[in-house]
Amino acid sequence: MITVKHLRKQFGDLAVLKDITTEIRKGEVVSIIGPSGTGKSTLLRCLNLLEMPDGGSIEVGGADVLDRKTNVPKVRQRMGMVFQSFNLFNHLSVLENLTLAPRKLKGVRRAEAEAKALELLRLVGLAEKVHSYPDELSGGQKQRVAIARCLAMEPEIILFDEPTSALDPTMVHEVLSVIRRLARNGMTMAIVTHEMDFARDVSNRVVYMDEGVIYEEGPPEQIFDHPQRERTRAFVNRIHSYTCRIASRDYDLYDMNASIEAFCEKQILPRKTRDNLLSLVEELLQIYHPLLGSIVLDMTISHIEKSDVLEVIMESTGEPGNPLESAQREDDLGLTIINSLIQDQKYSRDGDKNRLEFHLKR
Repeated sequence: MITVKHLRKQFGDLAVLKDITTEIRKGEVVSIIGPSGTGKSTLLRCLNLLEMPDGGSIEVGGADVLDRKTNVPKVRQRMGMVFQSFNLFNHLSVLENLTLAPRKLKGVRRAEAEAKALELLRLVGLAEKVHSYPDELSGGQKQRVAIARCLAMEPEIILFDEPTSALDPTMVHEVLSVIRRLARNGMTMAIVTHEMDFARDVSNRVVYMDEGVIYEEGPPEQIFDHPQRERTRAFVNRIHSYTCRIASRDYDLYDMNASIEAFCEKQILPRKTRDNLLSLVEELLQIYHPLLGSIVLDMTISHIEKSDVLEVIMESTGEPGNPLESAQREDDLGLTIINSLIQDQKYSRDGDKNRLEFHLKR
């Protein structure tokens, strides 16, 4: 259906899309997720040439839309787009919004266009609003009208650009229900969305974008349950982290503790959890202290919001070996305190570093 190869887009010196290569097959629902500002919406706007790419190729049904010989308006008619801001004509009724493009661009007779419009309004549950005006509708109703207007042109694929981001949470469900129905009916769709549960439920494939590239893509179960790459895991699990590098025994303990306190406050963690975390970090650093100066220690504290888990990772350079095992005979009390604070621990050798992972008891 759509094949994208080495697509690039810049705004001034800012490279928004960097070498994007992907495809959307007929009947497929592809959800595009990722942090804000990573080029998701720009990718959709490049597909139908609302933004002109700076390089690469886009083929729609075998036609290269960047070829000057291609009839771009005709290709665009094969792709509908639903925007986050509805883009309805406020001076036209719902019926007129749905019939304008089929009549003007496809030459459909008024009676035929109106019959089709009423059918589509029934599909999205708004047949009773046929003679209303956009200002008389709720946000969710406006977006459902926008979807019906898009369908009135009988597109082969629909591009959704964050269709629920402008809606009150109570209205999100009604719009997502319509999109789910289209998916069940086999409509080809590409959806930029921040609704993770919806993306998992409706998609054949999920694309995770970060910093202008496709960082990872795969079936929903891979992206949401078994992400292969660290940034994907952090995004889908809503992981917030504090990191600190310690290369000397003379590190600023008070500054580090204050930063950990601030991190815990931002995550709204209970006082007891904060105290236990600070105690765990203190005991771990006591074990690493004799090695500091000859090793570099990277500490990462992560709050995994999705599962409400607090994770501490200590990565250190040096010879292979579990630092806790080395300390076992020298600091039994410290190890006892550590074990009383953690739910589990895991040692691994990651490249040239020793890696210890701990999950704090909650």
